[in-house]
Amino acid sequence: RKLFFDTHALVCLLEENGFTTQQSEVIVSALVKITNTNLDMIYKDMVTKVQQEIALQQVMSHIGGVKKDMIILEKSEFSALRSENEKIKLELQQIKKQVMDEITKVRADNKLNLNLEKSRVKELVTAAPPASFPPALYTEHHAQQDRALTQTDRKIDTEVADLKTMLESHKLDNIKYLAGSVFTCLTVALGFYRLWI
Repeated sequence: RKLFFDTHALVCLLEENGFTTQQSEVIVSALVKITNTNLDMIYKDMVTKVQQEIALQQVMSHIGGVKKDMIILEKSEFSALRSENEKIKLELQQIKKQVMDEITKVRADNKLNLNLEKSRVKELVTAAPPASFPPALYTEHHAQQDRALTQTDRKIDTEVADLKTMLESHKLDNIKYLAGSVFTCLTVALGFYRLWI
């Protein structure tokens, strides 16, 4: 360990100012010990350049490993989200087709019921001569037909409303899933971006 001052010159300076040789040497020896102790304390907290390079290389290799893991995770996460999204799209298309089939079926059933009711009324009207057909029976039959039509219309409206509600709920679920997927992708991308910088 090098000292950056001349100890002999310091001894001579002290002797010139009235100290004896022994006193001067003791003072310089004490200064050397204090300096060495201070340097020991400083060196304890310091690292060498080689140690710093090793630590830097370890940190860089760790960051490289994390980057690789993030790239693999990002690719696998995106592919999983893409496949899940495709699956949901297919399910939504199937549900849409089922809803349309149900609507078509309900409409066909109601048209068939209306046509049957109309033909039955026509048969009743044509089977009985108008003179012998009592007006009370005709109005009662007409009222029954109106009630049946009203019930059928209500049934159609209820079925259509139920189908619309089911379709809206599936749309809402799909939107929630897509929003979650987008936020997950953004989170992964931001994490990757932070590690990259």
